[in-house]
Amino acid sequence: MFSSFSIEKIFSLLKYDQNDPLIFSTSLFLILFFVFLVFYNLLGKNKNARIFLLIVFSFYFYYKSAGVYFLVPIASAVVNFYIGKWISANEKFLYKRLLLFLALVVNIALLGYFKYTNFILQIIGDISGGQVTPLAIFLPIGISFYTFKALNYIFDIYYDTLKPSASLRDFSLYIFFFPNILMGPIDRAADFLPQIEREPFISKEDIGRAVFLISLGLIKKVVIADYIGLNFVDRIFDFPLRYTGVENLLAVYGYILQIYCDFSGYTDMAIGVALLTGFKLMDNFNYPFKATSIADFWRRWHISLSKWLLDYLFKPVQISSRGLKIFGNVLALVVTFFVCGLWHGAGWNFILWGVFHGTLMSISLFFKKPKERLYKFLKIHDTKFLKFLQTVITFHLVAVSFLIFRSHEMQNVTDTLSQIFNFFHAEVFVQFAEKLPLILGLITVGYFFHFMPASLGQRIQKIITSMPLPAKVLFLVIVIWLAAQFKSADIQPFIYFQF
Repeated sequence: MFSSFSIEKIFSLLKYDQNDPLIFSTSLFLILFFVFLVFYNLLGKNKNARIFLLIVFSFYFYYKSAGVYFLVPIASAVVNFYIGKWISANEKFLYKRLLLFLALVVNIALLGYFKYTNFILQIIGDISGGQVTPLAIFLPIGISFYTFKALNYIFDIYYDTLKPSASLRDFSLYIFFFPNILMGPIDRAADFLPQIEREPFISKEDIGRAVFLISLGLIKKVVIADYIGLNFVDRIFDFPLRYTGVENLLAVYGYILQIYCDFSGYTDMAIGVALLTGFKLMDNFNYPFKATSIADFWRRWHISLSKWLLDYLFKPVQISSRGLKIFGNVLALVVTFFVCGLWHGAGWNFILWGVFHGTLMSISLFFKKPKERLYKFLKIHDTKFLKFLQTVITFHLVAVSFLIFRSHEMQNVTDTLSQIFNFFHAEVFVQFAEKLPLILGLITVGYFFHFMPASLGQRIQKIITSMPLPAKVLFLVIVIWLAAQFKSADIQPFIYFQF
């Protein structure tokens, strides 16, 4: 009876549960991944068996997060694989264009149905003045990420910069690779596919970096992002008028740190987990709050998406409108960031967030030369003071943009800003520090390590790499234990899961 109960409990844990997706920060994933790694390494040089196991585990990982909708990326892989082959096999330009158009229609229709149908229906209802009942459409986790991966593959074949994969199995692994299927990075097929053919070699440096990144990701996600989000940020933003400007300002600072730690924490863990399977994924963040301009911010934030939009949207629009000179660049920026906002979610707040960034970058284009003349006149050109000033201004512009990003109602944005500018009450900061020292401490520590020189992280990584394997395991266990002390009863999904 006991064994029967245990088996039933195990099966219930392994089955899909909409309220309990399989994510890196859960104990179930850590156990399953450890078992997977044992068998994966036992297979050694048997490439076919190793790839088969990796695909099966990736299928299961996505099933545990999306249920029956694991069929969606399978369909995406099959369709894009064959369209890619047909594009490569056809020498006639017209046929290539038609096949490219077919790929765009299929992928955008797939993404559009699941992600934007109800948003479009809502717009139609608002325009017509009628009442529209939303359809019961489940949004498969990560659909924006693996759709862009598939389109990257199609575009590169169309532009003759990539030969199509000869194996549906290998291409499916590219689409389905479990470390980055849910939240990226949006890796390039040209970088990933050749790694499948190589025998996996995991060096001592790879293991050290993997342990460092997984540990860092857990601390970012569970210790910082989840804790300050649940215990402070959410409470302030739900009712901003109940709190002073100091608390609202700290909530704004807390939120941009939360979303950074949440998303980059996932990326850190994804890259670390991939390293332990012998695959290298691209970096996705590079200290974004050190940016000295909005353009610089996008070279540091969500790098895989930024590069995708630059290569496959901005450059084509820029080239097609080059006769408009600077206005062609403005058009390309506005279109690119409109799509960037829409990619993030079906809501006006996301679109406004994207347009806000596009507008700021467009304004910067027009004022580039006047700014340089002003800096030279003031004798602050290429000085540390100017860099500091640019960093502070950029940081606060980004902070305002993410306030828009989070708020589904613009009233929340105006309420928060109103409290900051009209009801600040600086003396409340002392009370805040006394009553919520852990929240203030976590925010301070988060920003402190973010603004420290990058060499600090490299030194810590070298120390971990130099440890013997048992010490690495012990270090990771201590980090997992620390994260468990901060974890709430309910697992907090990663913010970017909705995208």
